[in-house]
Amino acid sequence: MKKLLVSLMVLSVLSMGFPAFAGTHGKNGDVSGRSIVAGALSLLIWPGIGQVVNDQEYDKNITHAILGLTVVFRVWSCYDAVVDRQGGVWHNRI
Repeated sequence: MKKLLVSLMVLSVLSMGFPAFAGTHGKNGDVSGRSIVAGALSLLIWPGIGQVVNDQEYDKNITHAILGLTVVFRVWSCYDAVVDRQGGVWHNRI
């Protein structure tokens, strides 16, 4: 059990830098009250909810929700929702 927890902690720390290598090509929108609430929802409840609040494409919402299984992705999804970023990496869908 101890080895499993240590392995998960190491993987979590190593995966923190993944969003930096994503090479995102999205276009930032405007930060507004709505996007701040969307970012908080993505961070606190589940990634993907903020993208739904910002009226993003269906594929982007689903991708954020699935990648939300990784804890680190919550931070990226929060940022993405706060700046109301349109587009993304995978054919402008993340």
